[in-house]
Amino acid sequence: MNATRYIAPTGIDPIMNKIFNTLPKLGISVAGSRLLAVRGRKSGEWRTTMVNLLVDESGARYLVAPRGHTQWVRNIRVAGGGELRLGRKTEAFTVTEVPDADKVPVLRLYLRKWGWEVGKFFEGVTKDASDEELAAIAPGFPVFRIN
Repeated sequence: MNATRYIAPTGIDPIMNKIFNTLPKLGISVAGSRLLAVRGRKSGEWRTTMVNLLVDESGARYLVAPRGHTQWVRNIRVAGGGELRLGRKTEAFTVTEVPDADKVPVLRLYLRKWGWEVGKFFEGVTKDASDEELAAIAPGFPVFRIN
């Protein structure tokens, strides 16, 4: 899997993204979604997009980029964190990027929870994939642990 993998929105995706990005602004969370706000790495301006906030059994929280190395991924690497927003609630946070070798359980849990929504970006890999299959695709799916 390419470490610079990126799947751009196509067709109706941009319209659906605008609609779904509005929901967290209104305080509506769809299956744990939040509005992610990160400062642009060049402009310094806030950039926002909806993300699925993943919480594991221990309470650790993660952001996974199913489309790959997107603009929010590039921005958060430079900024080191951002804000999670839901309605009027804003939570500032910092992140640590998860190494490829440690992504397998996070990707499996992400697919268990949101495979119905993001499965098309995983190109046939499902929650039932072997550890080896998940490890093979890990470089194409940035994962950040929220500190």
